[in-house]
Amino acid sequence: MSAFRPNSCRRHAVRVLSGSADSIPTMSAGFDISQEIASSLGSHQGAWGFIGRFAERWLTPLTEDDGWAKADLQAAEQRLGVRLPPAIREAYGLFGRRGDLTSVQDRLLGPKELEVDATGDVLVYRVENQAVAVWGVPLAALEQPDPPVLVANNFEVGSWEPYLERFSLACVEMVLSESLHSAPLELSDNRELDPAAAALNEQHFARLAIPAYPLWAEPGGVVRWFTGPDVLLRDDAGIWLWVRARTTLALDAVRTALPGEWLMLPDR
Repeated sequence: MSAFRPNSCRRHAVRVLSGSADSIPTMSAGFDISQEIASSLGSHQGAWGFIGRFAERWLTPLTEDDGWAKADLQAAEQRLGVRLPPAIREAYGLFGRRGDLTSVQDRLLGPKELEVDATGDVLVYRVENQAVAVWGVPLAALEQPDPPVLVANNFEVGSWEPYLERFSLACVEMVLSESLHSAPLELSDNRELDPAAAALNEQHFARLAIPAYPLWAEPGGVVRWFTGPDVLLRDDAGIWLWVRARTTLALDAVRTALPGEWLMLPDR
């Protein structure tokens, strides 16, 4: 078994949904994440639409105060000597200040924190919570409207590797990942996976149309996303599973489908 172990105790809720968890409408009320993902990820405009709808249904709606002002982004461009592509400017302008979507576990850098890495080739925009890993966009790709994203070990200069093919897709991944950790404790859980449990996960839950991408903490490992009625599941390299639900009943259904040692059970 791999030595990889997530530090789940770092999770904390930035925004907590009010009222009873079981009073939240189900996905059958008109928001099917699987269909939404499949139909939205072809463009950065589609990705922003998905993020807005996801925030409204699973957290709280986006507001005008959730994005950075154009002046902040222009100041960053002047400082860095680059022109940020549309996808980056749009993302920061729409939800760049929403901590529950961008900065619960890992952190989206603010405009004043954007920096070029030590190689001088990559614009770093996101940092792992203990600064072990960083995400960035190649400077050579900044002329693209929606450039690719790389990931690297922050302590190995030049260790960049492909992450996801478009910045907007990486933003969808970021929002889903951070939402796992912003959930109230009664709506989230995580556990170790073994091959049998990983196979059960694939049997009971549908794979989301997000390409598999590298798990920086596990060389050669990839992350895959799944969904079921009112639940999101993230499989980290087949060795760890994270779950966020919209209702306690939905979370209990996952635990029943995937029996094992769930870390957040009330009696643990």
